[in-house]
Amino acid sequence: MAQSGFVNDQSTATEDALRRAVDTTPAFIHTARPDGYLDYFNRGWLDFLGKSLEDVCGWRWTESVHPEDVAALVQKWHAALASGEPLEVEARVRRADGSYRALLHRNVPLHDEQGKIVKWFGSSIDIEDRKCAEEQLRRSAQELQRSEFYLREGERLAHMGSWSLRPDGTFDYWSPETFVLFGFDPSEGIPTLPKWLTVLHPDDRDLVAKTLERIFRENVRIDVTYRVDHPKQGKRIMHSTGEPVVEDGKVTRLIGNTLDITEQENAIRELNKAVGEIRALKDELYKENIVLRHEIGSTSMFEEVLGTSSALQNVLALAAKVAPTDSSVLIAGETGTGKELIARAIHKRSKRGERSFVGVNCAAIPSSLIMSELFGHEKGAFTGAVQRRLGRFELAEGGTLFLDEVGDLPLETQIALLRVLQEREFERVGGTEMLRCDVRMIAATNRDLHSAIAAGSFRSDLFYRLNVFPIELPPLRERKEDIPILVNYFVNRYAQRAGKKIDTIRKKSIEALQEYSWPGNVRELQNIIERSLIIVDTNEFSVDKNWLSHEFQSSRRVGPASGISTEQEQIEAALAQTKGKVSGRQGAAAILGIPASTLESKIRTLRINKHAYKGA
Repeated sequence: MAQSGFVNDQSTATEDALRRAVDTTPAFIHTARPDGYLDYFNRGWLDFLGKSLEDVCGWRWTESVHPEDVAALVQKWHAALASGEPLEVEARVRRADGSYRALLHRNVPLHDEQGKIVKWFGSSIDIEDRKCAEEQLRRSAQELQRSEFYLREGERLAHMGSWSLRPDGTFDYWSPETFVLFGFDPSEGIPTLPKWLTVLHPDDRDLVAKTLERIFRENVRIDVTYRVDHPKQGKRIMHSTGEPVVEDGKVTRLIGNTLDITEQENAIRELNKAVGEIRALKDELYKENIVLRHEIGSTSMFEEVLGTSSALQNVLALAAKVAPTDSSVLIAGETGTGKELIARAIHKRSKRGERSFVGVNCAAIPSSLIMSELFGHEKGAFTGAVQRRLGRFELAEGGTLFLDEVGDLPLETQIALLRVLQEREFERVGGTEMLRCDVRMIAATNRDLHSAIAAGSFRSDLFYRLNVFPIELPPLRERKEDIPILVNYFVNRYAQRAGKKIDTIRKKSIEALQEYSWPGNVRELQNIIERSLIIVDTNEFSVDKNWLSHEFQSSRRVGPASGISTEQEQIEAALAQTKGKVSGRQGAAAILGIPASTLESKIRTLRINKHAYKGA
């Protein structure tokens, strides 16, 4: 069976829900852009035409219209486009088996707040049986008694009611179906015109009455839609058509039929409502996308990775090579080395560069909310879920998703993330619908994931899925030749913001900054320069060495490890002495004289595998 959808547009979850609503209607639903190009067909249309969504891409829809009906249909369609008025026209359309069926096509424009047409909504119903019945009615107008059997049979097939009205306003014929449509009792006889008008909606009575008067006065065809307050079925919507019978130059009778189009009209209303919801959702996505793009635009691509050192240039060369591909990238490096900026640079230089770059700091989101943040949730999925919310994967559709501090993801979330990487599909929290996604994954971590795998806190299969193309950012202490360039850049930047003019930078300050170990890397350098510019009151930039003394001390020889030259060697020696134990009275933190939390942070920063010392 053919599948409905929007032409040349990607389906969304909301569009799938819309299809299920309109695919069950008896009418053929379609929409068109403001220029008249058809861009949506429901399942009924595609089944009728015997075409798939791919078939109708770039399809000339007039190819399926009967050749004798094309000119009139196109003329009326162009007139509706020019005037912005609703269109109602009959035309025969070829169905899948090659035969033609007469359809009633109705198109209604949707205007925005400025009155501009933004969409055309249309429906078509099969009126072939009704047309046959009309033809029978016209042929048998002078022999109404004899042809009643055929009239009833035609109505039975077409599910409509027929009637005959005289110029004096008297109905002289109502078919059984007509009584059903308007809720009158056949045993009480055919109602008078005034009595019949009482079941019409008060706002429509005058319109219908004047239309009937005009028929007899001007000899024109009746074609009118109106509402009925049915005594049993409630509010219904009817569409009546009729042809005048002319004898000796005078209209002697109006032969017509009435079709209940309530379901068709309800489908149009539901379609309008659903499209309104889609527009609201797209507006929300647009706003979020604007915020993300603004964030990208406000951050220079290589602002914190300036430098000419070979270590940095090797990283940028790797980023340039992997950018045009769709491969997953795992960026490793200490805090403040610029992992996110490298990720943004890769995205910007990829084929997805014009789409969204969506970042998630996995360490900053509570474990109870991370699933909802990544995959979204349905209304009522948990306490506080008052409405459906899209996750980061849906927001990044077609673009790049950046998972910062991926090593802090809970195991449950790691399993779900692995499924997305393998199958390219996921479910919202609290949902049952499987959603497809097209997202490039870039992850970053300052942790030793190999140690995390050994400790059982990170899945090895997820690691290998993410680590398709690894990039390791060097810490600032390993590219100290870049410090003068960075200092000059940040001094100019923050001096301009502060409205200060700096002519020179003290050489001793540069030397002091190059001697510093920079545990916070470029981010810490940036903060120190901004802090220095706040207090400087001359045209010469300098740095207070006291701001660096604490970190100098942390890198000196301390405690039992006084014979060891580096901080990493001190920590490794302490871990070897305690067999990997960090906290407690007999732990490495106590030996080194620092808090256990501080030592854990240093272990992660220096990428020391503390688990390797447990069996030592």
